[in-house]
Amino acid sequence: MTTFVALDFETADRGRDSACSLGLIRVEDDLIVQRVHYLIRPPRATFRFTHIHGIRWQDVANEPTFGELWASIQPVLRGAAFLAAHNASFDKGVLQACCDLYGIPRPSHPFVCTVQLARKTCNLRPTKLPDVCEYLGLQLEHHQALSDAEACARIVIAANQS
Repeated sequence: MTTFVALDFETADRGRDSACSLGLIRVEDDLIVQRVHYLIRPPRATFRFTHIHGIRWQDVANEPTFGELWASIQPVLRGAAFLAAHNASFDKGVLQACCDLYGIPRPSHPFVCTVQLARKTCNLRPTKLPDVCEYLGLQLEHHQALSDAEACARIVIAANQS
């Protein structure tokens, strides 16, 4: 039985510690067993990417910080063989920066990049998330963290079944 968690962060500004949204999809034996979405209050009220994801400071001003959410996030990750993300270096960097900001030990899970997975298993280019989803027939609300995370989970599942 392989368990993994696909995740996607949206950020408020150029700082990797500025997570304002997180989608988590837990998969066990190629079945999605848990979907979790959090709005997160980033450490600064500066929002540079509202035009991408639609999230504004007023949407998250009263939400918990990443540090406050960690007790809820950690059980979703527990027991996962790996974490999956599209362009994994970005999401890994956000996860690590948020952990560092709040003095939380970084999760030691390896990351699987669904960009690389799509290139390898589907021989696909370009490999932007909408392109991969179109190729695989997956629904996507791009830059909505839960939708992006679920797309990543389904890319891994498709690769496992190919």
